[in-house]
Amino acid sequence: MRLATRAVHAGERLAPAGWKSVTTPIYPSATYIYPDFADLDRVAAGDQPGYMYSRYAHPTGRALELAVAALEGGEEAPGEGNSGADANDAVAAVSFASGMAALHAAILAAGIQSGDAVLCSQDIYGATLALLRTIFEPLGIRLHLASFAGPERWAGLLAAARPRLVMVETISNPLLRVADLAALANAVHAAGARLLVDSSFTTPLLCRPLELGADFVVHSATKFLAGHGDVLGGLALARAADAAALELQRKLAGAALGPFEAWLVLRGLKTLPLRLERQCRTALALAGFLSSHPAVERVHYPGLACHPDHAVAHRLFPSGLYGGILAFELRGAGRGEVFRFLDALRIVLPATSLGDVQSLALYPASSSHRDLSPRQRRDIGIGDNLVRLSCGIEAVEDLREDLDQALARSGAAAT
Repeated sequence: MRLATRAVHAGERLAPAGWKSVTTPIYPSATYIYPDFADLDRVAAGDQPGYMYSRYAHPTGRALELAVAALEGGEEAPGEGNSGADANDAVAAVSFASGMAALHAAILAAGIQSGDAVLCSQDIYGATLALLRTIFEPLGIRLHLASFAGPERWAGLLAAARPRLVMVETISNPLLRVADLAALANAVHAAGARLLVDSSFTTPLLCRPLELGADFVVHSATKFLAGHGDVLGGLALARAADAAALELQRKLAGAALGPFEAWLVLRGLKTLPLRLERQCRTALALAGFLSSHPAVERVHYPGLACHPDHAVAHRLFPSGLYGGILAFELRGAGRGEVFRFLDALRIVLPATSLGDVQSLALYPASSSHRDLSPRQRRDIGIGDNLVRLSCGIEAVEDLREDLDQALARSGAAAT
């Protein structure tokens, strides 16, 4: 099945009875019983499929995991579909209560210990940096930040940092840089390290990092996968050999995704191909519009030919689809002008998050990267005039008109 078909059908109708529901039910039970206690004992030992306690796993969450694994790995997991793939090479997904919980578990599952180094993209999501600095550095993890632009620099970066783990995003948040994942994975593995990719901006429909050599992939399911701004969730994916470590982290930390939340993400997943294609088309159109707007100094979007990573994005992503997120800088603006712009928006919502059916605008300097000092933000390239825009599924003409009138009222220098 093609990806759009898998998004609708993967993970569904797994009940062994003669009848099956069209969609997966919500299983709100905390515990499960069996006809004989010997069955429960075999389930607890891992010798028999089943569920015993929802902190470990539950049927609704399992349906979601199978669906996302089918999208990310390109085939259904052995034993759950028609795949004949080697079980050790199969892609497994583990669901979590949030994207940050999934990221935390993936870092630990990669085998990080005190004294190890993590080499991380410098313009990665601000909460990721906060996690590494606040939780992992005090435990003895050495953090190195660097730009991954320019493959010719990678060997030197890896040799200097000697990391156990390298962390990047498929498209960075919020500057929209694109990592050449296949080449990066080769360099990382040659250096004896592992590669963790946050793929929340692209989803499996645009890019599948495990196929390009990544060891772990993380999604904030709150974003495009669920897509409606009504649920928090996360997923971490790896090959079967690493999936057990992810499941153990979830089990011991109590970071399981609830059944109702899993059902909401699974429901949102079915319309992902339709939503994401429209959002990508809208983002490209708005990026072109803003590029020629007199109140806009610069637009960051990999679909533009002037973007420094356009060639990489064109190679990695399906033709014409470069993601539903863009960022732009208001000409001659500071916080005051940006705030007036955000307050003037009528359709685009000035709210945290991304990937929703509603278009959302965010000010990174006071939200995702608020914990960085002004100098740290400037060093990365996040100025006080930068706005991030997550495109929804509204009519592109309405969005263009809304941005235009808000820019006119912002006080940005229209030269």
